[in-house]
Amino acid sequence: MPELPEVETIARSLDRRVKGDVIESVWLGSKPEPLKSPAAELAATLESKKITGVRRVGKHIVVDLEPAKNGPSGGRRPARQSKKKPPDNHAQWIVHLGMTGRMLVCEADEEVVKHTHAIAKLKSGRELRFVDPRRFGRLSVTQGFAAAGSEPLEVELEKFLQLFHGRKTPIKSALLNQKLLSGVGNIYADESLFRSGIRPKRRASSLSKDDFGRLYLALQEVLKEAIDQGGSSVSDYVDSDGEEGFFQLQHRVYGREGEPCLVCKTPIKRVVIGGRSSHFCPKCQK
Repeated sequence: MPELPEVETIARSLDRRVKGDVIESVWLGSKPEPLKSPAAELAATLESKKITGVRRVGKHIVVDLEPAKNGPSGGRRPARQSKKKPPDNHAQWIVHLGMTGRMLVCEADEEVVKHTHAIAKLKSGRELRFVDPRRFGRLSVTQGFAAAGSEPLEVELEKFLQLFHGRKTPIKSALLNQKLLSGVGNIYADESLFRSGIRPKRRASSLSKDDFGRLYLALQEVLKEAIDQGGSSVSDYVDSDGEEGFFQLQHRVYGREGEPCLVCKTPIKRVVIGGRSSHFCPKCQK
């Protein structure tokens, strides 16, 4: 599943490419799973809207919208229409990529690939397409969207300490709790714990203030480095141009089970914590 750096990369790319464009018409596929909001509501909310910006909130892509000055000029394969008006003049299109979701900016004459579930035709002549083979991604419209947890790149150290202090769950599980921090996933939790020298199975309550200080700095460092390198392409992830990221080349523990630690040469181990694989160095991490 795309994590914070991947979603941030996609959101920044989309913002550069489609900000200021207008959604003229919307086509939605017949599969119900990707639609968290009703099809008619999605279409009515998106059509004739100007994209004022695209940003990341947690693991979600948020497309900010406002009414366009001119109405739609039509488009191919229109979605089912709704008689009710869009819910707000400044609505938001929320995209969760799930496991294999992609948001791609395409030319109108490009082949529509299999597993395309939504196409927003833009005034510029391009199309914004949502493709998701496994259909775990979700599309919805709302207003005032906010993540459940704190923003990892904005949370201050004292708040970070408060989030995890006294929790008896493994620190790895706590890092993945989206109600605490929104956006951190398996890859970047493993990499941050390695850089801070903390084993993923340690209870959060057992960590000292110094431990949390190292983890806080490591998490910030890992996330920023990953964003700079376009995220990690370890499965289906590509950005809005269809390009892969490069941070997977910098992974120190994630996906390296049995390989020598890059610091001490001890074989990297993998354990399962809360149903999720966790990779760590048994010597470097205590």
